[in-house]
Amino acid sequence: MRENEQRIANGKGATREKALKQYERQETEFLTKGGYAAEAEAATIAAALNLPDRVLGQPLHTLSGGQRRRIELARILFSDADTLLLDEPTNHLDADSIIWLRDYLKTYRGGFIVISHDVDLVETVVNKVFYLDANRSQIDIYNMGWKLYQQQREADEKRRKRERANAEKKAAALHSQADKMRAKATKTVAAQNMARRADKLLAGLEAVRQSDKVAKLRFPEPAPCGRTPLMAEGLSKSYGSLEIFTDVDLAIDKGSRVVILGLNGAGKTTLLRLLAGVEQPDTGAVVPGHGLKLGYYAQEHETLDPDRTVLENMRSAAPDMDLVEVRKVLGSFLFSGDDVDKPAGVLSGGEKTRLALATLVVSSANVLLLDEPTNNLDPASREEILGALRTYKGAVVLVTHDEGAVEALQPERIILLPDGVEDLWGSDYADLVALA
Repeated sequence: MRENEQRIANGKGATREKALKQYERQETEFLTKGGYAAEAEAATIAAALNLPDRVLGQPLHTLSGGQRRRIELARILFSDADTLLLDEPTNHLDADSIIWLRDYLKTYRGGFIVISHDVDLVETVVNKVFYLDANRSQIDIYNMGWKLYQQQREADEKRRKRERANAEKKAAALHSQADKMRAKATKTVAAQNMARRADKLLAGLEAVRQSDKVAKLRFPEPAPCGRTPLMAEGLSKSYGSLEIFTDVDLAIDKGSRVVILGLNGAGKTTLLRLLAGVEQPDTGAVVPGHGLKLGYYAQEHETLDPDRTVLENMRSAAPDMDLVEVRKVLGSFLFSGDDVDKPAGVLSGGEKTRLALATLVVSSANVLLLDEPTNNLDPASREEILGALRTYKGAVVLVTHDEGAVEALQPERIILLPDGVEDLWGSDYADLVALA
C-alpha cells in the first residue's frame, strides 16, 4: 500500500491508474484482515506493558533487557494464538504491568501453559496444575486451581506417608516372622513366601516426596581494597538519536550498599554494563579504585560462555582454584556428576542463574553489580540469595524489581535514573522498587 501511494503521487497515465487499482485491492484486503484494528490492539498491549510509542520504532538492540522481554511478551500476546506457552512471564515487569497481565490471562479465550514462581499470578489465573516431582519421577495432575491444589497436594503427601508407615510396619512384622521360620527346615518355603509378600508390600507404594534441593549460597569474602574501589565521572550513553542518560557521577565506597531506581528504559541495566566494562560510555569514564575486584551478575547471563561447559565457565572465573574445590562449589549449587560437562547454552534459566551466581562466589569480588539476581529462581533459592545479600561484607550495586531483595540489602543510598540523582535511602523510596 505504501509503495502504491508513492506511485499514485509520482506516477502518470497508465502507471498511476494501475497503482490506484492495486491500492484499492490491497486496502480492501488489509481491512478484511483487521489491519487498522490490529494496529490499535498492538498499541494497547504495548501501552499496558509500559512500552511507550517511541520504543516501538527502535531497533531491539537499543532497548533495555526489561524492554526486550516486554516486546517479546507483547508479540506473543498479540499473535492471537489458540495456546500460549509462557515461561516466567512476569520477570522484568513492573507492578502495574503484572496486574494487567493477570487480568489479561484471566479472560484469555484460548488456553495457556505457564511456568512461574509468581504465586500471585498462578493463584489468580490457572485452573489445572501439573506438578513435576523429580524425586518420584512422575507428573501429578490436579484439575483445580492453585489454592485447592496446595491443599490437595498436602493431603496426598500425608496419605503417602501414612500408607508407607503402615506398610513398613506390616513388612517389618512379616520379615521378623520369616526370619524365625527359616530356623526350621520344614518352614523354609513358607518363610520365603512371607518375605516376598513383605517386599511386594513395599514395592507397591508411591514414593514419599523429598524436600527440594536448594543451592547453598554465600557471596565471597571480599578481597582487600581501598576506601572507594569504584568511581564513575560524567557517564552518558545514547543509542543512535536516543539518549539514555547523561552526566552520571557515582562513588561506590568500601562495603556500601546502593540501589539503582528508574522506570523501564531509564538505563539501569546499561549503567551496570558500563560499570562492569561490558559497554563503553559515550562520554565520561569508569575509574577503578585501589584493589577493585568486580563481580557482575547480568540478567541475561551474558557473562556465561554458552559454548563452554559448566566446569569450564567456573574454571575461567577462578583459574587459580583447585579443581576439587571448584567441583565442591558447583556441587553446592546443585551441579554434580555429568551436569558439570553440559554446555552452558543448554541450561535452563534457573540453572544459568545458579551457574552465574556460582562464578561470583569464587570471584573474591569486593564490589558486586547485581542485575535482577532473583529472577528465574524458586522461592527457596530466592531466600538463599536474600540471605547472602544480608551477610555479604563487600559493596553491592543492585538493580531489581524485587522488594524483598531491597529489604535484604538494607541500602544506604539510591541513584535515580535517567537524571543520576543520588539520595539517602528512605522508606519513601520503597514504593518505587516494584514500579521502577
